[in-house]
Order: sequence, then C-alpha cells, then structure tokens
Amino acid sequence: MDQNKKKNLLETFDAKLNRVMRMYLDTCSRCGMCVEACHVYASMPEIKNTAVFRAEVIRKLFKRYFKTQGKIWRSLGDSTTFSDNIVDNIYDAAYSCTGCRRCTVYCPFGIDTQMIMSIAKLLLIEADREPKVLTMLADMSIQKGKADEATRENFATAVSKLETEVIEKWRKTGGEEVVPLDVQDANVLYVALAGKHSIIPAAAIMNAAGEKWSLSYYEAVNFGAFVGNPQKTKEISQRIIDEAIRLKVKEVSICECGTAYRVMRHQMGELPFKVVSFVETIARYLKHGRIKLDKSKISGRLTYHDPCQLARNGGVIEDARYIISHLTDEFVEMTPNREYNWCCGGGGGLVAIGEKEFRMKSAKVKAEQVKATETKILSTACENCHTQLTDLVGFYELGMDVKFLSSLIADALVQ
Repeated sequence: MDQNKKKNLLETFDAKLNRVMRMYLDTCSRCGMCVEACHVYASMPEIKNTAVFRAEVIRKLFKRYFKTQGKIWRSLGDSTTFSDNIVDNIYDAAYSCTGCRRCTVYCPFGIDTQMIMSIAKLLLIEADREPKVLTMLADMSIQKGKADEATRENFATAVSKLETEVIEKWRKTGGEEVVPLDVQDANVLYVALAGKHSIIPAAAIMNAAGEKWSLSYYEAVNFGAFVGNPQKTKEISQRIIDEAIRLKVKEVSICECGTAYRVMRHQMGELPFKVVSFVETIARYLKHGRIKLDKSKISGRLTYHDPCQLARNGGVIEDARYIISHLTDEFVEMTPNREYNWCCGGGGGLVAIGEKEFRMKSAKVKAEQVKATETKILSTACENCHTQLTDLVGFYELGMDVKFLSSLIADALVQ
C-alpha cells in the first residue's frame, strides 16, 4: 500500500475519533460477554464471528497509530499497520456485522460495536473497497431527490393505479383522494418504500382512521447508512426533510423500515416536525379508537420478530405488542424477545448486497428461535427483516407465512 493511501486512511480514521469513540476503543477488558451475544457466532462458532474480534481489527490500528505505545514501541503492543491484507480484514469485519447491537446490550461497558464498524466502513470507502452496489443505490436515491416535474407526474400516475387495491381493504367515502400527494398542512407525511406492498396497507389504515395525510414522493430506505457514508445518509434524508417542511406537516411517519426510521428519528438532529414509525402511528389509532380490528381475520398462532433497528436501537417495542393484542388472542412471544431478541441476520446492507449463503448460515440460531414458537404466522415491521425471514423460512423449511404487521392490520380492519 502506498504512503499517500495510508495517509488518507489515517486522516479518515482520525476524523472519527471523538471522546466516545476513543472510549469504545480503549475500554474493552476482553471479558467475553459479547461473544455469545452475536447471532453469527451462535450459528457459526468461530472466533472471527465474534463482536470483539471484529472490533479488534479496528482497535489494533488505533493502538498502532493513535496510542503512544504503538507509535514508539510498535513491537511491544498488540497493534497492526495498514496494508492491503488489513483492508481485506476490515471488509470481512464490517460486512459480517449487521449492526444489530445485541452485543452492546450484553457488554458491561456498553461498547458500541456498530459505532466501531462505522470506522471500518468509512475506511473501506476511502480505500475504494466498499460494496459498489450500496454506493450505486445511495447515489440513485440522491438523484431521485433532484427529480423534475415529469418524474413526479409519472409517480403520481403510478400511485393512482393503486386506488382500487386500497379501496378493497377500506371503502373510501367522499370525494377525497385515496392515495393523496402534496397535501399542504397534512397531519402525517407517510414515507413508504419502493413497492405497492408498502403503500396499499398504510393507505387503507390511514383512510380508515380518517387521517389528513400525504404520501411522500421519496422512498424511505437509506442506502447511505448501509454503506456507512454520513454525507450520503444526510443527503438522502434531506429530500424527505425538505418535502415535510414544504408541506408544513406535523409528523413524518416512516414505513416498516428499521434503518430508515432510526436514521430520521435519531440521527438527523432537531427537526420542525415529529418523526415516528408507522407502528407507532397504528398504535395511536387503536388507542384513540380511530380504527377497529376483527380478530377473526387471523387464523392460527402468530409470533413477532422485533426488528433490531426499530426495537433494540430505536425503542419501538411495546407498541407492536399493543397492536397484536388487538389483532389476535393467539400471540406467542419468541424467546428471547424485545431488546434481547436475536437479529434476523439481514441488516447492515447484507440483503441488498446479496450474500444469501452467509445470511442463511449465520442466522441458524434465528431459524431455531422462530421454529420453537410453533406458530403459523411470523410477523415483523421491517423490510429487510421480512426479506431475510422469508429466505430463512424457505431455507430451513419452517412452514410459516411471513407477514408485515401493517398488512395484517389492513386485512383486519372493521369496515
């Protein structure tokens, strides 16, 4: 590796070293509490699949270049230098971690492995070694934020074709739009994913609640966050922020996408509107009596997977259970659950990259957890989780139906 490249990598590393990050890199006592917390290690018990091993890849570079011992007595410390082989190790560490933070829950010092992996991902971008598909998808999202009027018209035309399917779930009365766009002073700006599965159930639910709402022109998913590029993450989020400000909405409700919710809710700073997940929106409608559900619509036992970014990292835990209590009397909790729930194995960009063989093998413990519930329906509230769980059900022949929580709610609305 040439010296100029090393210099750029060091500058990138140094830029991430605030007080909190230094604490994470300095504090590890090698207690091993995080080892069995990782779903990858629990499924494939090799030391390279532990949180502490991944963090050590970055920690050894930190010791070499940013600690006195590493700078002066390199041979005495457990440190390493930048090289092409080390960059390979950084890639393996960063993209075998889903960023689920389950290890953080068990760490006695609260060391945040996902934060340490954010250094890894930035180093990969600087070394031009990040997964190009993630960068491409992030750039496409940014470009969509610069869409011209013709593109907006095409989107509006496509959305209008969904009206019949929305009305099948909820009969809209009056002359109002079934899927409204560009509604000034709306109570809710709903940000969906690219696909009618993310729009139709939500539209039916909000129409049933009599909500004054508007559908965003932009998709919720943030590939900038998956690839670990803070600038792209901000630009992708800014499209939605600008739209919400333009429409003067009171609230932005993010669809069933854990990362999209956490980025907008917890990483974009103070905003002139409230940010909630759509799970919270549904729970509010139920609590205020704005929608009612028919429990007879659900046939068979149901379990729920807590998405890591929505639950453990976003704090949206009990609202899902409140909703399910109105949906069925045959709910079965996974064990463990809530903030201790096993990651599905599809986060951190792994679904978008592909990596299906690794995703299936590394999530064996999740498949076993799901199987133990002996349920018919496996519900969740995250797109990545839904894709990963669907793949797991097929790979391990679990014989379950994987459903979005919003879809189950829309199908159970009392007319």
